[in-house]
Amino acid sequence: MLAEPCTNNTVYDADHDIWWNPDELFFMLKTSVNPARMGYFKRIFQDQNVPVQGRTLLDVGCGGGILAEEFAGLSVTVTGIDPSASSVATARHHAKQQGLPISYSVGAGESLPFADASFDYVSCCDVLEHVQNVDEVLAEISRVLKPGGIFLYDTVNRTWLSWLFLIKIAQDWPRWAFMEPNQHRYERFIKPSELIHKLAANGLLNQNTRGMVGDYNLLKTLYYLRQRTSGRWTFRQLGQCMKMREGRDTNLCYMGWARKK
Repeated sequence: MLAEPCTNNTVYDADHDIWWNPDELFFMLKTSVNPARMGYFKRIFQDQNVPVQGRTLLDVGCGGGILAEEFAGLSVTVTGIDPSASSVATARHHAKQQGLPISYSVGAGESLPFADASFDYVSCCDVLEHVQNVDEVLAEISRVLKPGGIFLYDTVNRTWLSWLFLIKIAQDWPRWAFMEPNQHRYERFIKPSELIHKLAANGLLNQNTRGMVGDYNLLKTLYYLRQRTSGRWTFRQLGQCMKMREGRDTNLCYMGWARKK
């Protein structure tokens, strides 16, 4: 039997800052994605009337700290972990520049170097579609999360729309592509029903699922991407136009939260 092709995670090991430079792809996580998901996560904290200040949060797959710094801004004590040493170095450097006391470590989600029940909250965003074993990552997240603690996540649904946009348009078709080949693998995408089942198997009870949808239509998307591939726009300009918002449609990306039993 042939081995399943791996997701290309080497893109995160660049020898320069690919996270906080506005003209790099991953800065779009801050400009395009964070407003939608952080608005949703903040509302969860408010609606559940859970304390934030002084509580602990682990950001699994933190990359360069784009999301971790948002949580730190809520006065949560944040720890970030990521398998990419260069991304962690970038995260540490930027947090120091901002005066944020975030603790960063190099490590994999399948083997978290923390004691049982170490954190009040755990986040794992833009990650589950990249890991080798989702069940192992969720088991580790559940292990380090305190009983009653909250798990925050987002990931990509496995649908025709995600295949069209994130595989064909974003990676395969040069006229519009803005990601590296195999940066995403369609077979790694996870349907919400599948993730809810996996969460429950690891003692994490899903409470809510919401979609993240583009605040633009397909024709505008193709126009925006062509502006970038033709050299007329940078990623900075692309990120200013391609913004996500919370919605009911989970066909592309979705986010949610679960509580540990």
